[in-house]
Amino acid sequence: MRALKIAATGMSAQQMRVEVISQNLSNMSTTGYNARRAEFADLHYQQQSRAGTINATDGTMLPTGVQLGLGVRPSAVTMKMAQGALSNTGGDLDIAIEGRGYFEVTLPSGEAGYTRDGALKRNADGLIVTNDGMAVSPEITIPDDANSISINADGEVYAYFDDAVEAQLLGQLTLTGFTNPKGLEAIGGNLFTETEASGPPIQTTAGQEGLGFFRQGYLEDSSVDPVYEITELIEAQRGYELNSKVMSAADQMMGATVQVR
Repeated sequence: MRALKIAATGMSAQQMRVEVISQNLSNMSTTGYNARRAEFADLHYQQQSRAGTINATDGTMLPTGVQLGLGVRPSAVTMKMAQGALSNTGGDLDIAIEGRGYFEVTLPSGEAGYTRDGALKRNADGLIVTNDGMAVSPEITIPDDANSISINADGEVYAYFDDAVEAQLLGQLTLTGFTNPKGLEAIGGNLFTETEASGPPIQTTAGQEGLGFFRQGYLEDSSVDPVYEITELIEAQRGYELNSKVMSAADQMMGATVQVR
C-alpha cells in the first residue's frame, strides 16, 4: 500500500510549509527581513513498464508506460529577494540600504557577517556597531564631543562640532554584494555568512556594482506580505488535511483487505 507512505511525505511537506510560513509571520516586524518560501520536488518513480518498450504480445511500442511516483520531498527554502518599504525614523544612525547590498560586520569569532539591518548604535568607545554590539566594517569611531552625525547617500560619515563651522569626515561606509545572495547562510540576529553557493563577497562603495545607496534616518521594513502568507497558510492546511484523508482511505482499504474471508 504505497499510498500510506506517499501521503505521509505529503503531510510532512505541508508541515514544513507551515513552519516556513510561521517563520515569516513571526518576523513581519523584523528590520530588513526577507520572506522565505518552501520549495518541493517529486520523489523518484518506480518504472513498472517504460515508455518506448516493445509490447511482447503483438510487438507494438508502448506510448507512455507505467510510472508510479513515491511522494514529495523538500528541495529548498529560498529567500524572496524583495526590497522592503523604508520607514522614516529620523535616527542619526538608522540607515537603510536602497538596493541589494549588505552591511559587513565583524562577528565575535572574528569572521565577517552580513546584514541589511541598519539600526546601528554607538558603543562606549564611540564605535558604530549593530544592536548586538558587533562593529560595522570598516570601523568608524564617532568622537565624544560630536553634536550630530550626517551620512550621505554614498556612505560618507560626517560629524559636526560646536567649535567648527564645517563638518569633519570620519570615514565611509561600504556595501557588500554577492553573485547569489540566496546562497547565504542565515545564522540568526539578522546576520548571514558567505557559503560556496553564494560566491565570494564583492565589497565596494555605494552606487557601484548595482548595490544601491544609503538613506540616513530610515529603516527597511520586513518584506513579508501578511495577506499572502495567510493565503499560503490556508492552502497548506488544506493540503495537510487532504493527505491525511488519503491515509485514512488507505487504512480503510487495508482494513477491508484483512477482513476478507
